[in-house]
Amino acid sequence: MGKPLIYEIVEKPATSTIIAMCSLIWYYIQKKNIGYGDVGLSYDTAMEGQYWRIISSSFSHISILHLIFNMSALWSLGTVEQLKSIGLGVEFYLQYTLVLVVLSGLLVLGFYHLLIMKFKLEHYKRVTAVGYSCVVFGWMTILAAKQPSSKLNLFGVLSLPISFAPFESLIFTSIMVPQASFIGHLSGILVGYAIAWGVIHGMNNYWAVSMLGWIVLVFVLSLKKSGQFELGFIEIEPVAEPVGLVADRNSRSLQMEELPLRVAQL
Repeated sequence: MGKPLIYEIVEKPATSTIIAMCSLIWYYIQKKNIGYGDVGLSYDTAMEGQYWRIISSSFSHISILHLIFNMSALWSLGTVEQLKSIGLGVEFYLQYTLVLVVLSGLLVLGFYHLLIMKFKLEHYKRVTAVGYSCVVFGWMTILAAKQPSSKLNLFGVLSLPISFAPFESLIFTSIMVPQASFIGHLSGILVGYAIAWGVIHGMNNYWAVSMLGWIVLVFVLSLKKSGQFELGFIEIEPVAEPVGLVADRNSRSLQMEELPLRVAQL
């Protein structure tokens, strides 16, 4: 028999907290009938200065199946918190989760920019992504590099060798879930390898707290400047919305003049 759930929660405090937070955000999204266009990240909204969407898109899920898949994989990857003996552990997990959230989001935008400017694929301006998959794929990659003998358990019934899990999951989700963001998942894998191979290194509690402070500051200021939500304690003149752009919070779509919203689940 396995350990009682309460013991596993105590052994994975950071993972358990993130799962609870994503679940509560999903519940709030359903309760308020919030759609992809309200919290998702797209190239167009990022170019308008709505940088807060890099964070909101990571922790938001619209579909319950999307939430369950991501949180099931994340729960299995929570073993990272228990591997202090090989240089991982709770502090490492929290520090580099911040790195994965921010850098994978920026890399997604970088890929979109390349596809739009170099290959003239204009529809990538409107692809709107949500979900924690970038971070999940990042941790999957780190664990594969640091402890290749590990197993990734999904839904308690499917067990994958962690050494192949990032690319197996990338191919599987691309085939089985047409809306899944190949670019988002690949970005998480690339950032994960950069962390695992020491290309990105040197994070400690000081830098993590500093980074978190900057994330909160940019999040709040860009959210206020976008004018999408009322933040009365900060006075910044909101940016006027472009002609033809309507954000309808009571629907599940972002409407543009004859330009459909494209959804990618991260």
